[in-house]
Amino acid sequence: MKFKILFLSLVFIIPIVFLLGSSNSDKNFQLSLSQALNGEKILKIRVYKSARTLEVLTDKGVAKSYKIALGKEPTGHKRFEGDMRTPEGNYTINDKNPNSAYHLNLGISYPNKDDIAYAKSMGKSAGGDIKIHGLPNKFSFLGDEIFFSFGDWTHGCIAVRNSDIEELFEAVEIGTPIEILP
Repeated sequence: MKFKILFLSLVFIIPIVFLLGSSNSDKNFQLSLSQALNGEKILKIRVYKSARTLEVLTDKGVAKSYKIALGKEPTGHKRFEGDMRTPEGNYTINDKNPNSAYHLNLGISYPNKDDIAYAKSMGKSAGGDIKIHGLPNKFSFLGDEIFFSFGDWTHGCIAVRNSDIEELFEAVEIGTPIEILP
């Protein structure tokens, strides 16, 4: 009988307690962006494509970091419409859209004049409509983790969890610089 109880606790109870405990502790240690900012102004957003992170920066440093997904071809700078790459370089947040096909979005000022000139010299369009956004509205019922389990899935945008874009949408002002690094 003791063996049976020990076996059941090892196989069923301990993993459940571990999973519940780890998810609760993660939530307890995660400050919202407004809490992390503590009254500080956002100076810049910095994206590290290779690390798949987006950082919100203030005078005091990194206020908060977010997990991201990128375009399906994440290596290298976006050159043309349809290349599935996420741009690299210095841009600004130039729009906020609460009614997009994705759960909220922040517009990125891609393409700049150099992007347009390069694409034109190659006889192509630079594209545009690059955003930081949440999940596609029609699939949001599947949950954030499903989309992040697929890796990079956008057409060149920067995707974050729905709860993350809600924080960013609230706190980030139009005109905020965004630096996108390889």
